Amino acid sequence: MSTPIYELALGSKFRQLQPELQDYFSLAPGSGSYGIGEGVFDVVGCRQKWLRPLLATVAGEEAFFPDYGERIPFRIENHAHIDPFGRSSLTARREIFFPGHTRLFHDTTVAETTHDGGTRLVDYVGRYRRLATALDLDVTPEGRLRGVSGASRLFLGPLRLALPASLDAKAYAEQWWDEAKGKHRIQVKVLQPHVGLVLVYAGSFDYRWAPSPPATDGAAAALSATAAVGLPRYAEPDRWERRV
Repeated sequence: MSTPIYELALGSKFRQLQPELQDYFSLAPGSGSYGIGEGVFDVVGCRQKWLRPLLATVAGEEAFFPDYGERIPFRIENHAHIDPFGRSSLTARREIFFPGHTRLFHDTTVAETTHDGGTRLVDYVGRYRRLATALDLDVTPEGRLRGVSGASRLFLGPLRLALPASLDAKAYAEQWWDEAKGKHRIQVKVLQPHVGLVLVYAGSFDYRWAPSPPATDGAAAALSATAAVGLPRYAEPDRWERRV
């Protein structure tokens, strides 16, 4: 079994995380398990009503969505695997159960080797993985994980578009273990310089591991440039992206 990608990126800081977070982020390709989280978002979605019609136009990307709610149940699955380009990866598939309909929100985080031999994480967001951003990670003195997204790139066919700061949005995330309530907690805000808060979700959840469901094996992946190794078909995106 390989090293978990968050441990590769954090190095020795990984051991400074709360033990429950170390367990959460310890999935690695070949582990034979996947993670299941089930809980409630205290808040989730876009609070700004005027912005929701614009987000509705890109809701099919399954990255941003126009809904907003409070006390909304959700489920997340974490799958560690090898992507079609040989990179150690972690795919997260979220189901958000708004009244009357369910939103999917998913991404794949991959480990990329840097020029100095280190590891950086790159996150590909949405159903078609058209949006990518590097993740800057750190551990707080309390053992929480903090992450900030870097400059974003948009992939449209052969075009690779680096978004200027004036158009880009940054994600600020924090995850920790709530000892008093015995639950994991997460808080994420996506902010854009001109429009403010684009997306927010914050809540708590229980987390467990389960045996991995049937996944694409190495032989099948060798026959297809679009298959990942160790990821069930239902969790695969409609399109993979190699560029960073």
